[in-house]
This record gives sequence, C-alpha cells and structure tokens, in this order.
Amino acid sequence: MGTWEDITGLNAGVVAELYARYRHDPGSVDEAARAFFQHWAPPLDGPASSQADLGAAVGAANLAHAIRAYGHLAAQIDPLGRPRPGDPSLDLCAHGVVEETLRRLPAQLVGGPVAGRAANALDAIQELRRVYTSSIGYDYGHIRAPEERAWLRDAAEAGQFRPPNAPIDGRAVLERLTRVETFERFLHRVFPGRTRFSIEGLDMLVPMLDVAIRAAAEEGGREVLLGMAHRGRLNVLAHVLEKPYAAILAEFKDPLRSRHFRDDLGWTGDVTYHKGARLLPRGGEDAVGVIVTLAPNPSHVEAANPIVTGMARAVATHIDRAGPPQFDPRTELAILIHGDAAFPGQGTVAETLNLSRLRCYTIGGALHIIANNQLGYTTEPADAYSTTYASDLAKGFEIPLVHVNADDPDACLEAVRLAVAYRRRFQKDFLIDLVGYRRYGHNEGDEPSFTQPVMYQAIATHPTVRELWAHALVNRHVVEEDWATGLVRQQMAHLEGVLASLRPETALDESPPAPPPAGAARSVHTAVPAERLRDLHRALLQVPPGFALHPKLARTMERRRGALNDPDQAWVDWGTAEQLALASILADGIAIRLTGQDSERGTFSQRHAAFYDVHTGKRFVPLQVLPQARAAFEVCNSPLTENAALGFEYGYNIKEPARLVIWEAQYGDFINGAQVVVDEFVTSARAKWGQTPSLVLLLPHGAEGQGPDHSSGRLERFLELAAETNMRIANCTTAGQYFHLLRRQASLLQTDPLPLVAMTPKSLLRHPLAAARLRDLTDKGWRPVIDDATARSHAEQVRRLILCSGKIAIDLMELRQRQGRADVAIVRLEQLYPFPTDEVGAVLRGYPDLRGIAWIQEEPRNMGAWSYVSPLLTELVGGRWPIRSVSRPPNASPAEGSHARHVFTQAVLLEQAFALDAPVKEKGALVIRDGGGP
Repeated sequence: MGTWEDITGLNAGVVAELYARYRHDPGSVDEAARAFFQHWAPPLDGPASSQADLGAAVGAANLAHAIRAYGHLAAQIDPLGRPRPGDPSLDLCAHGVVEETLRRLPAQLVGGPVAGRAANALDAIQELRRVYTSSIGYDYGHIRAPEERAWLRDAAEAGQFRPPNAPIDGRAVLERLTRVETFERFLHRVFPGRTRFSIEGLDMLVPMLDVAIRAAAEEGGREVLLGMAHRGRLNVLAHVLEKPYAAILAEFKDPLRSRHFRDDLGWTGDVTYHKGARLLPRGGEDAVGVIVTLAPNPSHVEAANPIVTGMARAVATHIDRAGPPQFDPRTELAILIHGDAAFPGQGTVAETLNLSRLRCYTIGGALHIIANNQLGYTTEPADAYSTTYASDLAKGFEIPLVHVNADDPDACLEAVRLAVAYRRRFQKDFLIDLVGYRRYGHNEGDEPSFTQPVMYQAIATHPTVRELWAHALVNRHVVEEDWATGLVRQQMAHLEGVLASLRPETALDESPPAPPPAGAARSVHTAVPAERLRDLHRALLQVPPGFALHPKLARTMERRRGALNDPDQAWVDWGTAEQLALASILADGIAIRLTGQDSERGTFSQRHAAFYDVHTGKRFVPLQVLPQARAAFEVCNSPLTENAALGFEYGYNIKEPARLVIWEAQYGDFINGAQVVVDEFVTSARAKWGQTPSLVLLLPHGAEGQGPDHSSGRLERFLELAAETNMRIANCTTAGQYFHLLRRQASLLQTDPLPLVAMTPKSLLRHPLAAARLRDLTDKGWRPVIDDATARSHAEQVRRLILCSGKIAIDLMELRQRQGRADVAIVRLEQLYPFPTDEVGAVLRGYPDLRGIAWIQEEPRNMGAWSYVSPLLTELVGGRWPIRSVSRPPNASPAEGSHARHVFTQAVLLEQAFALDAPVKEKGALVIRDGGGP
C-alpha cells in the first residue's frame, strides 16, 4: 500500500475504515490487509486511534470528495446573485463530522495540492471550498481517465492559472473592457433600436478570446478559427478581428450604393452581425502571430459549428505528398462560441461533438464557450433544457467543464488559461460556461421586462463588469479612479470622431468574388491518354504481397483487369471509371478527400476504395499507394449524420479550395438532414459572403421501387435554389460522363469554383448501357447533352424527340429496342444547371422533320426537373414544335412504397412516352399534358 502520504482522498477514508475493522476484528479483512496493518496505522491522534476518529477520517475524506464533485452547485457563478441549487453533501453534518474533529485530523486525508499548504483537515476543507465554490465551478467528475482528472484537480487546487502564479495585467484588462462596453453604449445611443445583439453582460468574452489566441500563437499555431452566432459578434469583429470602426459604422448607416447590385454575381451581402472576417499576423508590440478567422454564420445559430471544425481540420492537414494525409493539431485552434439555449437545443451541437474524436474528423480538441445570458429569446432555462446546466450535453462526451462568473475577470481568465492548457496536453475539447446576463432584450428592439420583469429589474441596477473591475483595481491601488473614467471619455470621443469622418463614399466591407474567365468550364480538357489510364488501372489492381482479398472482391478485380484492353468495348463500369478519375486527379497533383456514410465500400458495393484483409482485418487503400500520385488521398466513412458531416466538408472545402472535397449521401434523400447547410452555405454563401465553395455532393437518385425514402435526391430543390451560376447540377447516365465530370470539377477548382451536385445512379452502376469504353475516356470530354447516336444515323425519320435526364433514359432505350421504333430520338440532358441552351438547340436542329418534343421524368410532376426545364424549353423552342410532358401526377411523396406498384406505374409511364400522338388524357395513375408550344 505504501506510506500514508501515498494514500489520499477517498482512498484514505477507505483505508482508515478498513483499519477500524481490523482493530475490532482482524479476521474481518483479507490476509494482505492484515499483514499490512501489523506494521502500519493511520496517522491519527494518539498511539491507538479511536473508532470515532477513524469514522471522522472517513467522513473528512467523503466531504472532500463531495466538494470536488459537487462544489460547482454552490459556486457563485451568477452575476445577478440569484440562489443556486447547492447540494446537501457539501455540509459537514452530512458526513458526521464537525470542525473541531476536522481540526484534529491530518490534512493528508483531504489529499491533493491543498493538503500541502494546510495545517490540518479543517484548513484543507476550507481551502477546497475557496477553490470549488467561489466564482468558478469546476465540473470534471464525469471524466473517466484518471490522468485527466488528476491533472484538472491539481491545476485547480494549486492555482496554477490564477494570480499570483499566473499574473494578470489589470490595467490592460480594464482598457479592453472599456473598449468593449463603450462601443456598445455608443451604438445604442447613435443607432437606437437597431439590431446589434449586444455583448453587454458577457463583456469578458473578448479578453478571454485574447488570451486563447495569444496562447495558440505562443504554441506555434498557424491559425485560430472562430465560430459564433450573433450575440456579441459585432464586438468580436471590432476588437478581436480588428474590423475598423468606420466599416462597422458605415454598415449601420447603410447608404445605398451601386456596388450593392452586381447583377453578374447576384451579390446580396448579409446583415452586419452575420458576417465573417480575417485578421492576418502583424508585427509590433501587440503582435498577433497567427491568422484569426471568424466564419460567417446565418441566423441558424449553431450552424457554424461543423463548418469551423472542418476548416480547422483542413488547416491542420498536410497533403503535399502521396499517401494518406498527415494531420498536425498544433497548427490550429478552433473556438466555438455557443448560446445557452442553443447549445442543448440544436442537434448540430451534439453531431459536431460526436465528430471530435473520430479518426477523420478530430481537430485535436476545440475550445467551447457558452455565452450564457441565462435566457433564450424569452425562454427561461426551465423551458429550454432538461439538465442542470446548459452545458451538460458535453458531459456525455467526457468534455471537462468550468462554470465561471462573467463579472469576475480573474476567474474568467483563469478558466480560459486552464482550457487551452488542457487542450494542449490532452488534445481534447474543453468547455467554459461563461455565466452572465443580457442587458437588453434579445435584440435591441425587444422589451425583455414583458416576460422577465424580476430579472430585468435586477439587471437595471446591476453595475457593468467594467465598473466592477475598475472599482476593484482602485481598491487594490492599481489605478486611479480618474484614470479609469478617463478611458471611457477617450474611447467615446474616438468613436464620435470616426462617425463624424464618414462620408457617403466610405467603402463598405464587402468583397463579392470576381467572375471566372469567360468560357473556363467549356475549355477544360478532361480526356486522358490510353497508356496513362492503363498504367493507373494496373496500379489500382495491385495488392500487397500476402494480402488476402475477400474472394468475391478478388473475382471482381480479376474481371476488371481487361476493362481497358479494347478501346471500343464498353467494359468500364461506374466504380472503375470513378477510380480512374480519382487516380488521374491525384496524378495531376490535386489532393482528394472523399467522405460519407459507408463511402469506403460504397452503399451499393460499387467502390471499394479500401480493402480489408480477410484474415487480419488490415486496411489497404490502393489510391494511397498509387505510384503516379503527387498528392494525398483520404477516404472515410462518416458517422450517421448529414448536417454536421456535410457542414464539416463544406468548412474543409472553403478553407482549402485547391483540394477536391467530395461528400456522398447513402441515399440521395438523406440530403434532407442537411438542408440548413445546403440552403445557408452551399448554395447561397457566394451571394451573401463572397465565398466560393467547390464541394461535390454525390446523391444516389432514381425511382427503382425502394420506397419514398430511397428514391429521390430532391433534384427539384437544388434546381429551385440555382441562380446566378451558383452551382453545377448534373445527372449522369454513363460511367464515361461521370469520369469527365469529376475531372472537370478538379480542373476548375481554382479558375471557376462552383459546388457540384451530382445525381448518381444505383441500378445503373453495373448496367451494360451505362458502361464506358476506353475511347470514351481518351477521346471525349464532358457532354452537357447526349444526343441519340442511334437516331442520328437516320435523323430524317425522326418525328418525335424525347428529352429526359437520368436513369429513365436507359429504360426508354431498352423499350425502344424492344419495340423497334425508328421515329423517336431519346436525348439525355446530363447537365441541368447551368442549362445547356446552345447544346440543346443544336440537337433540335439536327432533326429536320421533327414534329414534337416530350419531356419525360419518373418523378412526380411537382418534383424532378419539369418545373425548371419547362419555361426554358418553351423559350428555346419558340413555338416551332409542341412540347408535352410525361410524368407521375403531382404527389406529396416522391415514390411508391410498393415495388409491384412501382413496376406497373413505370411501365405505363414508358408506354405513354412513346404514345405521343394520343390525345391529352388521364390513364391510370399517370397524366399527359401540354407543357407549351402550339
């Protein structure tokens, strides 16, 4: 067992209790304990300890444990001084001890650093109360790792991060708080009622961010990434990101300028409190040695969480050599600032926390700060979360917590120092619950006393943290009172001067992206020489010596060996074409990150980007050992989430736009779970914030009888969101087209970056009519429209042209072959947006005796592409031919739940596509209607 000095805390109490049992009856303890107690006794008063003293020792140890575990429940963390819940176990009587007894017991019973500076157990207990029930509530009892618990305990009890061990420049903190408060007061006076989501009540957030950023710089970090909602954002922009006061005030004045209306880009901008900013390193006495980036964020308050973590992952990932990417968390620090109602309320928070320790998503720990004003919009905590604290969700992920009083600068800075030190040592997340209040309503036009009259009576008379800190410094004889009030006057005068200097031409802080070079997408060369493809193909089929493939996979790879032998035989299936495209992109020096649900294998077992030895389970990724590769390749199965996973990849893509980043949904309709990311970032970030994403979304799409939830990638939603060339939307029908689509996207990453939404197939993955020939990969490029090669050979016989997109084209081709129809051409629209007007027009002109055009889709009429293509076709045709559409009728659900019903309905749909001379009528569940033309 060692000496008594080695036995502390609860262990000491247990040993003392065992000793009491031994003295009463040696046979009541085991043989090892009896042997130990023959030569050892607890260091209690007197040569023979009494039963009462031993019981008191147990009580003292239990009391010390209770204070460490539950002291935060009695901590003075509410600036408004409202009663806390407390805990009965914190009282002496709960453990059967009194002060006089504790005074006789040794401090070692309490254990930890406090024991070394206490005269007895009573002194040690009182010291524990000072540590655990003051302005900081340490909350780490849920941490399972003993090393981490011990480190947190020792750091707290030794005062490692508080004065005098870690001095604070009180004058500098006062100057910072003065700027923070005066800026808010100035805006409140000059722009009364204007929404700004004031930081007041949580002012210490800014000095805390200062400490965290400087710590990251001192540790050799390269970038600090910030994510936050609107509360306090203006102050963070002004004082952390150093956005000029003039720029912010100009936005508040909001003059009308012509640059607001960039028709070529669809530039709209965003409200001030949603914008991001970037601060580059600078020299001088107040140098910040890292890049600081604040990500823009919409009103979906926690939406930035996965975005920022994805950005951090990109910063810390090195990809300039072949193989797997190399990750170094020392290069970045992510700081996520949450709302107290949003942290437990928004699902994306839990999704993002779940990413924190996953192999492909970890960032070596993020610093979380809950900007806790103890109130939602008007919602009390009792109606906002079912836990004791707003922060308790983090306990499930074993994240240490500290609750800190936002009116105590010493405690706030201690908390953030502790957080960055823990993250540095353990590379795990840390959360600070910064408990303050909200001086005004949710926004400055709101009247909070309608719903919280008592709380806001207290706030109305409560001094600000600047006032409290100035008073404390005056009492400590650090500053003179006149000096403190003079700071306020100086700062207010400075702001007045900035406002007076504004002119109508003062530039707003807007940065719409420049348009791409004309014809950039059309001029991309995506074909690859045959010998280069064969070399890549041979390399992809190699496995390490002794590696045992699954027998089915071994047969699949053997079948693929001859896929490129004959340039005119269509043997290249979807999976092979994808592997060749990715290999050629890596050979071009472009790194690739491919993630999604089951993306290593592919939902339909079509990819197998990673192989596993059937005997050892060892993982092998062919694209990571490709001899021709000049950049890293990463493929990962994501957790079962869409919102956070897609947001993470968006952030990664935005931060490192030169890398090809691909996210794949297990089924296309799973994009429903990430609608916030799609609407607020992927499709609109260019117009709002000037970002230029190039993220690829692979969404398996097509009605195949699998029910409403495994059929549609919600093509209609993306087409509805498409405007001002904000993305590319494709629906490929051949493996060759997919090959060129991926290569084109990689080639345009730096010249014409746009998100790519690719509706990918399911049954077509192995369909002979979707397979490619070697010649398709070597002699051709991306074709937005695929004309009907069969019908083109007898174009003068064609009377009806069927225009369609996706899998249904293959169904039509098979039916036409069975019927032997020569009067119908089937033309595939492979690129839906931007709409290929010139290419469609050229196809139409190629059929001299055309009598009519039909659009056919397998989706219901209110879904799919019909609503989008109808006006475009009508304008293009200009009344020369009638246009009709064939589809399922409008429906609330995208597909039938019965496979038999699907097969029947699909057959009738295809028949109607060829019955174009029939009158407009209803037949069964289907309908044919005019879509335009005469």
